[in-house]
Amino acid sequence: MTHRSEQGRATRREALGMIAVTASGVFVAASMRPAAAQPLISGAGVCRLMPQTTAGPFYFDPQLRRSDIAEGRPGVPLTARFQIVGADCRPLGGARLDIWHCDAQGVYSGYRGQPGGLDTRGQTFMRGTQFADADGIVSFSTIYPGWYPGRTPHIHFSAIVEDRAQVTGQMFFPDALSREIYSSVSPYRDRPLSGAVFNDRDGIAQRAGRTALAEMARAGQRLQSALVIAIG
Repeated sequence: MTHRSEQGRATRREALGMIAVTASGVFVAASMRPAAAQPLISGAGVCRLMPQTTAGPFYFDPQLRRSDIAEGRPGVPLTARFQIVGADCRPLGGARLDIWHCDAQGVYSGYRGQPGGLDTRGQTFMRGTQFADADGIVSFSTIYPGWYPGRTPHIHFSAIVEDRAQVTGQMFFPDALSREIYSSVSPYRDRPLSGAVFNDRDGIAQRAGRTALAEMARAGQRLQSALVIAIG
């Protein structure tokens, strides 16, 4: 298997079938994990503290405890897994994780003034809450996020322990994968790729660094992402 940099090009088959290997280790799918508590990502460096990043302008709590947050919106199916741990790598079972992100067209639910002049107030797609299991793991069923002007594709998250927000951050994706999805898969390809911004030109992604970059794998037609959120 030939490894490429985040910003490198890849064929669509390579991009959708990739298992990204980074300095923090290799993605381990939940179905492959033994019964005993194991890290979601194996290898060194997985317990580096997650950097804080902006929550952005589009957060609200829809008070929806659920794992499936797509609400039928079209896009590449994605299982987004997170593991919440302390700085000592011990899982923080029972921790709350809120996530929110835009749909394939770069539209957030719950706000007016969205791309195309859309008003999505009263809608809740791509938003949800889960509580971590004993291994500190939560899993959401969603779609690969689209882009909107000025920002690379990302998923927002807020990890809450003992009723206090501990880390608010963003999970980012390999540039090569995003480029291939946006240029070849509907409805992402309905917009010209020339308007998109990727990690290499996104200041928030650059400041967050590799700690906030998702590990990716494929299970059939569904993509899987994994991110360890280490809280100090």
